[in-house]
Amino acid sequence: MKIAVLGTGGGARSHIAKLLELGHEVAVGTRDPQATLARTEPDMMGNPPFRQFLAEHPGVTLLTFGEAAATADGPVINGIDGHNAVAALTPIAGALADKTLIDYAVPFVYQHDSEHPWPTPWGVMPKLDPCDTDSLGERIQRALPDTKVVKSFVTQEQATVVDPQSVGDGDHTMFVAGDHADAKRRATELLKSYGWRDVLDLGPLVCARGMEMYAHLHSAIGFGLGQQFGGHFGIKVVR
Repeated sequence: MKIAVLGTGGGARSHIAKLLELGHEVAVGTRDPQATLARTEPDMMGNPPFRQFLAEHPGVTLLTFGEAAATADGPVINGIDGHNAVAALTPIAGALADKTLIDYAVPFVYQHDSEHPWPTPWGVMPKLDPCDTDSLGERIQRALPDTKVVKSFVTQEQATVVDPQSVGDGDHTMFVAGDHADAKRRATELLKSYGWRDVLDLGPLVCARGMEMYAHLHSAIGFGLGQQFGGHFGIKVVR
């Protein structure tokens, strides 16, 4: 399949590398390809410049967001940071029409003022916006009414999403939610190709609220395990 990955951060790179390994054609979307290639410093998460990653992964095509989405005949994976996702995706609605968009972004707002901040080993915990009465997944679906949005991948670090066997021999649970059965089926097929055996369909896209709000618990579990950033662990629904 031709699969598009939107974004060039660490999570997007995990998917790009795995998709290449599985034999897919991969187009990567970024806001400004020339600016992305011109960067010589690590990004905010410490990832090396993307041009170095490209050199190590031949066959990847770097395009604008819209151009990359237009190439896909399979799912499009949204790895754009949550704070900017709706603004970046709305102008390319035409390229995403009738396609499955798998969104794993967390709507984090960094460097916010809080009356009761949550200190972490790497700074104040970002807040979620939206939260409780809306979700980023739903906002993306409203902005892209002709796209089939599926919320998934968001309850794990992306390095674990693409390699579930790296934790507990793969005995943990991944979730999908969305309003289109065929799109959830495509997302589930991709997850199974990654090696997931337990994929739980939570139902409609409104359930994205629960998945996104889990982000804070994910961080807390990581801290409890002594993992200061991210987390190499899984969660299992026992039933």
